[in-house]
Amino acid sequence: MADPIEPSTSSSDPNSIPIPTAILHPRREPFEHGLLTIQKLIFNDPVQALTPLKQKFASPSTQRVDSAALAELLQISFDHSRLVLETLASVLHSEPDPLVTALPDDVDSIGADLRDLILFLYIQSYKRLLPRSHKDSAAVADVWPSMSAFDGYLSALSPLQLVRSNSRRFMPSQADEEVHQLSYLQKHLANILSLLSEHVEGESEESLVLTMEGFEHLGFLIQFGDKGSEVVPLSQAAPFFANSDPDMPAAPVPVSQVHDWLLQTIASSLESITEKVSAKENGSPSGSDQDVAMADATPSSAKASLSARSPCFVEGVSKSSYVKQASDLNSSSVKVINCHDSTIYILAPLRYAIIYGCSDATIVLGAVGKAVRVEHCERVHVIIAAKRVCIANCRECVFFLGVNQRPLFVGDNHKLQVAPYNTYYSQLEEHLTEVGIVSTINRWDEALSISVINPHDSLSHPAGVSDAQPESATCLDPDQFTNFLQKNLSEIKQMLREAPLEENRKRELSSALHVYFKDWLYASGNIRQLYCLQGD
Repeated sequence: MADPIEPSTSSSDPNSIPIPTAILHPRREPFEHGLLTIQKLIFNDPVQALTPLKQKFASPSTQRVDSAALAELLQISFDHSRLVLETLASVLHSEPDPLVTALPDDVDSIGADLRDLILFLYIQSYKRLLPRSHKDSAAVADVWPSMSAFDGYLSALSPLQLVRSNSRRFMPSQADEEVHQLSYLQKHLANILSLLSEHVEGESEESLVLTMEGFEHLGFLIQFGDKGSEVVPLSQAAPFFANSDPDMPAAPVPVSQVHDWLLQTIASSLESITEKVSAKENGSPSGSDQDVAMADATPSSAKASLSARSPCFVEGVSKSSYVKQASDLNSSSVKVINCHDSTIYILAPLRYAIIYGCSDATIVLGAVGKAVRVEHCERVHVIIAAKRVCIANCRECVFFLGVNQRPLFVGDNHKLQVAPYNTYYSQLEEHLTEVGIVSTINRWDEALSISVINPHDSLSHPAGVSDAQPESATCLDPDQFTNFLQKNLSEIKQMLREAPLEENRKRELSSALHVYFKDWLYASGNIRQLYCLQGD
């Protein structure tokens, strides 16, 4: 259990608002897995657009909004309103909420908590941080056509550009993204609080207050708790709710007071994060990024990096096989980034997973209970058991899916194929149960495609592209469907670990097995499944 957050006060200013010593972080999940490319949800004036929703459902008896009501109010299709509820459920901060645990057939009737829904819809206007410019654009022009709409307008870095850069230095770091997200929340904080607030009866319309329950819903967007610690409830961190009697409802607090405290807290956190990043860039050993403990994996030495709050990175794996099981991880999220010509196994129960910028690889994920996002990948075979999956801006990939919800395809996809989940490992059933995936429901062939343009990217798009119809995935030819066998993988890995050999001899043995396996793939014709293991 994390230690209580002790507020810090300035002795020179007795009227100063206490600021927690722990850094306030944005919750990554809504920004990484909760943004939808539905144009009608991108509001020029979110307060004006969402106030009718708040007014219609604000009474205590109608605090939840179902799919039909949402579709009618926002003038969107029922499929899109259902998608809103399913996506919101996958990124909610409150696990006990009935929408999180709803069976697929009950999502529409259970609906979403009004305040969570308002926050979810508000951040649909968020623009993601773009990758940094490549230092040698001419060097990548010969390997990736610059005039293609896929990469020229919709993709800042292609997989081949990523492999040329040979590192993540051109991609925003976790700290960069946190600063960007906190700055967005800082800018929109007044609007967000106004949508969560209530009027005081008998007072002027300017008198707005926030209840402790309403304040806790901000936990959808922000959280306290350092790396490796449990998340601290917001009300425990706030000086105006921290000492409330648990048996007595806490008195509402003026929105202006909450606004001032949060602004100062965000500013303090931004300053702290920026200082750490600056110290790291200047080479200070003590100035490590809060996520730098998650060391990058290089093509020659793949490493996974772990922390309870931060994801595990599997990065830069090239021309090799890589295996992680539940016992190897102490994070519930995984990011597989910039991996090429490899086979990667993450056989563990997870909450979230992101696969980004990979090419010519086979990637097998164990049970993912919340959401998977696959983005900017080319010629990749992905085998996933998950509640939901979103696929964006990919080319010539095959997805073997075991999913409870319709797979979502967004952006500029080309020549994608889908097929049923096609593998098994000894703990699969246990992992499916642990993360809440219903093994009897697989909607792999019910793809939902929306929007070629991603309004969350700050990119300019050519005229007419916004009207283009997104390309949907086709079903894999049944004649090409083959089971992906891996049952002996863990046994071989364990034997290598326990072999009474020096480390250099173990590496030689592993390399020899790899070579013989490739020979077998060619001889048996199974290379089409694992073509990612081809040599140059």
